[in-house]
Amino acid sequence: MKRAFITGVTGQDGAYLSQLLLDKGYEVWGLVRRSSMADVNDGRLRWLGIADRVKMVDGNLLDISGLIRTIREVKPDEIYNLAAQSFVRSSWQQPILTSNVTGLAVVNMLEAIRLEAPRARFYQASSSEMYGLVQEPVQSEKTPFYPRSPYGVAKLFGHWMTVNYRESFGLHASSGILFNHESPLRGIEFVTRKVTHGVASIKLGLTKEIRLGNIDAQRDWGHSKDYARAMWLMMQQEKPDDYVIATGRTTTVRAMCEVAFAHVGLKAADHIVIDPELFRPAEVDILLGDASKARATLGWEPKISMEAMIREMVDADMERLATKRGRA
Repeated sequence: MKRAFITGVTGQDGAYLSQLLLDKGYEVWGLVRRSSMADVNDGRLRWLGIADRVKMVDGNLLDISGLIRTIREVKPDEIYNLAAQSFVRSSWQQPILTSNVTGLAVVNMLEAIRLEAPRARFYQASSSEMYGLVQEPVQSEKTPFYPRSPYGVAKLFGHWMTVNYRESFGLHASSGILFNHESPLRGIEFVTRKVTHGVASIKLGLTKEIRLGNIDAQRDWGHSKDYARAMWLMMQQEKPDDYVIATGRTTTVRAMCEVAFAHVGLKAADHIVIDPELFRPAEVDILLGDASKARATLGWEPKISMEAMIREMVDADMERLATKRGRA
């Protein structure tokens, strides 16, 4: 039985990856940061019905001594570093925290692996936000990076440190440059979930509008479940490498909203309010990924369309709100 260790195990990607690995017969361990909200930490795992099958370990990515002890005790075959301060807008309000948790913590993980589990395979969650002010119309592994947020800069640091440890110490360390990926497990602060939750609230008569920023921004949206599969495939390769994971299709926030509202028989234009306070200090106008390398080498293809994903998210939010209303 293979043993996997996942940081960020209680997040969207961590939950779907845990489900995938458990289905493949893995023993799954997850790192959990102590919090006053411990009772909701495993909410996504419970949503998938796997909370009692994941072994949790207390820890913090900023505590390298704790990470070293944990790696020594768990003895994982595969390590997936998914933890981060991952909300881009918050990274301007918390640039130092973001730099430490999203950037410097990657070195802590790599050092712990180098010292305690040099034969383990390591996955680093890199991000399309590293491209930022895009230097090419379609972004591939060879496209120059130009991050436009503290989050993007921190992710770029972690990405290059992963490459450096691979080349310097021979670690089996790969990075997935994942473009935007969503699901019913996405946090409500992210625009897709903000929209689907808002649509459900409006349909149920709880609210009347959704306040958004730049709805003309374009993103390459896929489903987290598809992207978790790509992470696992990277760890099965003989040689470590970096891969763009994307659908190759870009959609505006406006068009995504129209899909969500249409699913419940409403018109987006009747309920969206543009709020200048929600615009980013430095905008990333468009992201569009070229995943040909992942297709050719990993045999990976996205299976769930943006439209199907958004409809699934609206349905899940309708169910959540209806259940909550029933309890009131």
